[in-house]
Amino acid sequence: MAAYTFSDKRIFVAGHRGMVGSAIVRRMASEGCEILTAGRDQLDLKNQAAVATWMEKNRPHCVFLAAAKVGGILANDSYPADFLYDNLMIEANIIEAAHRFDVEKLLFLGSSCIYPKFAAQPIHEDALLTGPLEPTNEWYAIAKIAGIKLAQAYRKQHGRDFISAMPTNLYGPGDNFDLNSSHVMPALIRKAHEAKMHGDLQITVWGTGTPRREFLHVDDCADACVHLMKVYSDDRHVNVGSGEDLTILELAHLVCAIVNFEGEIVHDFSKPDGTPRKLMSADLIKSLGWKPRIGLREGIENAYASFLHSGGLTR
Repeated sequence: MAAYTFSDKRIFVAGHRGMVGSAIVRRMASEGCEILTAGRDQLDLKNQAAVATWMEKNRPHCVFLAAAKVGGILANDSYPADFLYDNLMIEANIIEAAHRFDVEKLLFLGSSCIYPKFAAQPIHEDALLTGPLEPTNEWYAIAKIAGIKLAQAYRKQHGRDFISAMPTNLYGPGDNFDLNSSHVMPALIRKAHEAKMHGDLQITVWGTGTPRREFLHVDDCADACVHLMKVYSDDRHVNVGSGEDLTILELAHLVCAIVNFEGEIVHDFSKPDGTPRKLMSADLIKSLGWKPRIGLREGIENAYASFLHSGGLTR
């Protein structure tokens, strides 16, 4: 199969204001194409008729489906209906409209939380639907699994070139640093920064600190998505990760070193750990000719610089 090219085409990045979507927009700037975007004030992606009207008017050749309602353990556990309904509507409306208006290629972005809580490590793509999900974010996971299956179904029934990529834990510019809804990396960056600024003697890490997590800088994720769009066409979803992990406590020490917070790290054992380990196999994407370029320390330094540049959050 010849490589897919973006030159002189209209590319719709759904969710362009989010961390992943904005990274894809940055990455696509060098591809010689026209980037189409639509903010929430212009288009409600949960509205089927509105999405169809927009797609008919703008006729993109290619779609990166990076729009989603996202959040950490607390947000997922507190708003299960929102996480399931909103994400189902967004993906269903865009994928159906992409089919109806002859989009050449679509990439659906999922999440590593689609895999069973106790999946064998590292997690290969075929582990999907082989066991129970992590209860605290199963609503989001089920929506993302449905997105994978939608892409597969339109490929099978209609011959559409729709593919899916499953990124690991992402971080970087544009991340969410709100402690009520953020993921672990931005939460630790904000906690360490504010503790340093306030002269605090300690920061608190949820749970035991023993769960192991894999992290990928969002610019690496965007590069992987563009690579997959160019070279990949199959119904199997593709893991996008570094293939390396570390404990939450190790991550906390690294973040504190980068932020230059010298206080103590203490544990709140009343808070959940989540999945004990979540390391994805990167064998498939490596076989397709891609690997990450941004190391973890360099990536966290970049994320912290972006946090400071944006003024941080002190509320």
